[in-house]
Amino acid sequence: MRTLNLGILAHVDAGKTSLTERLLFAAGVIDEVGSVDDGSTRTDTLALERRRGITIKSAVVSFEVDDVTVNLIDTPGHPDFIAEVERVLSVLDGAVLVISAVEGVQAQTRVLMRTLRRLRIPVLIFVNKTDRRGARCDEVLRSVRGKLAPTAFPMGRVEQSGTRGARSVPFTAADPDFVAGLAGLLAEHDDALLADYVADESAVSYGRVRAELAAQTARGQVHPVFFGSAITGAGVAALAAGLTELLPAAAGDAHGPVSGRVFKIERGPTGERTAYVRLFSGTVRTRDRLPFGPDSAVGSEKGHRDNGADGADGPDGAGSAGEAKVTGISVFERGAAVPAASVSAGRIALLKGLADIRIGDTVGDPGAAPPDGRHFSPPTLETVVVPTRAADRGTLHGALAQLAEQDPLINLRLDGVRQEISVSLYGEVQKEVVQATLADEFGVDVTFRETTTICVERVVGSGEAVEFNKKDANPFLATVGLRVEPAPPGSGVAFRLGVELGSMPYSFFKAVEETVRETLRQGVHGWEVIDCVVTMTHSGYSPRQSHAHAVFDKSMSSTSGDFRDLTPLVLMDALRGAGTRVHEPMHVFRLDVPADTFGALLAVLSRLRAVPRAPEPQGDSYVLEGVVPAARVHELEQSLPTLTHGEGVLESAFDHYEPVVGAVPERPRTDLDPLNRKDYLLQVRRRVSAGQEEA
Repeated sequence: MRTLNLGILAHVDAGKTSLTERLLFAAGVIDEVGSVDDGSTRTDTLALERRRGITIKSAVVSFEVDDVTVNLIDTPGHPDFIAEVERVLSVLDGAVLVISAVEGVQAQTRVLMRTLRRLRIPVLIFVNKTDRRGARCDEVLRSVRGKLAPTAFPMGRVEQSGTRGARSVPFTAADPDFVAGLAGLLAEHDDALLADYVADESAVSYGRVRAELAAQTARGQVHPVFFGSAITGAGVAALAAGLTELLPAAAGDAHGPVSGRVFKIERGPTGERTAYVRLFSGTVRTRDRLPFGPDSAVGSEKGHRDNGADGADGPDGAGSAGEAKVTGISVFERGAAVPAASVSAGRIALLKGLADIRIGDTVGDPGAAPPDGRHFSPPTLETVVVPTRAADRGTLHGALAQLAEQDPLINLRLDGVRQEISVSLYGEVQKEVVQATLADEFGVDVTFRETTTICVERVVGSGEAVEFNKKDANPFLATVGLRVEPAPPGSGVAFRLGVELGSMPYSFFKAVEETVRETLRQGVHGWEVIDCVVTMTHSGYSPRQSHAHAVFDKSMSSTSGDFRDLTPLVLMDALRGAGTRVHEPMHVFRLDVPADTFGALLAVLSRLRAVPRAPEPQGDSYVLEGVVPAARVHELEQSLPTLTHGEGVLESAFDHYEPVVGAVPERPRTDLDPLNRKDYLLQVRRRVSAGQEEA
């Protein structure tokens, strides 16, 4: 059978989990449709998900349609859990974007569709809740075309919209307007079809039009739109048929080199890690030894783990490749994971035995997997997590380390000076979920300090610094020279070599690159330095030396430790020379408010340093768009109900960074401070001495 790895995505409350239930029911996987409100759905398995009625973690279920096995991944809809969606994107063959016929296109809908189109992931759109009072099917379709995809095309019409009897009627070859409209749309992307269509519309067969629709949908050029109701089942059969006809099945050579990507990690009752892996190539069998890890090399823009909080990657948080034996394999069949002896290309599998594997790792040959990367904005908030009982401090660290395995973007930040742990967040709802998870699963009660905004530093100019081996005040047996320059926004951190790769051992270059990336997490003002190019301009070392009786003498020979200890001093000198500017995150917002509250709202927006654009009147209300500092979004949310008599609607999403206005915010450092050379060298000596005593 063919396999289709399908994502269900939506703005929160659009009904995607209910649609998942209906698809499983229609395929005969479940005997009764579960309810989100009752907490009885197949994919919302966490107790917290059932209590809150929202999806927090992505979940995989499967069903069969004709000769296709569909692995369906239900993703969170709330923007606070966008990291779960991000990890799923790299393993999808296609997606269904669910939109409410009542609420229409919302902020998260636009973010998701923009990303799906950029990645050229084939998308079917399902307009849900056509049976609900207030359903606006025609208006929503116009909004989809105007805000999401101009090539969206309806595959049917809705009768008795807004009533319990609403039903979806699929268009067929007997609908001339449908055939002509679809052929005209497809001809815009196919010259041969256009020529035949212009010559004689009637000569273009319906079969050819449907085949071309499937081809262009697979290329992400057009987006079929289905209408229906997950609650009543209306339109779901047409959508299910569209999955197999219009979305491409998984590709991959089962006999090729093994290559896959981890998009989710779970821990069993005994603490054993289970990795959810999409296999792009090859076949994995039980007891196979699999290499895994990040795709890393000197000179690349990758090469470090997102989070080294559990200490598995050493003191600098840098990741490394590993290898382990697969002790168990499960694949998804008819709604559940079942044990299997092997798994081949195109499938999603649960692999056990890979103890140190992490989310985002590749298994097997990384070159055979499609490129992965960050698709959504990073978290813009952080808070310090404080255990209610001081005795739980150690347990809290272990619990948060496990949560970081499942969500690396919470980015644990350990402050060794103040003995505090902070986490990165997308919003206040995520904070509540972290608090409840720590209490329910780990028995640790916590509180949080005030949520603060995560700023970044950008390099302003060019700066260089160098320290030579055995010269001046350099106490380390290493020569390191670095030049720092700004790079375009969104380009990330690039490490380049301006010296010959063979001028010293590879491990020393590796130590410098890893330490550069680690050091840039705390710049001149304590914030992460982004979008820059670091070039190594000088290198040198003391070759391995021994006494006459062949005993290695560290005091005369360079080690990787010399380069790791010297690099922060050189890099921070170069950064100070280049100069950095602190930038704060900015959100775009859209407000729909009653006209009589508009004046009072403008005054509040001014106080919050928001920059609105010209308002757009819509009946007895105004629609206002603009930008606002991320630090003020929560305050705007809290004040909106009072300002607008409970009728205002706010949508916001991260958009870009802007230079901070006014006093520059400083972030306390959490480790050795290379900006203070005397104290830094003193702390390094103490650390080295302590290590020698333990040895």
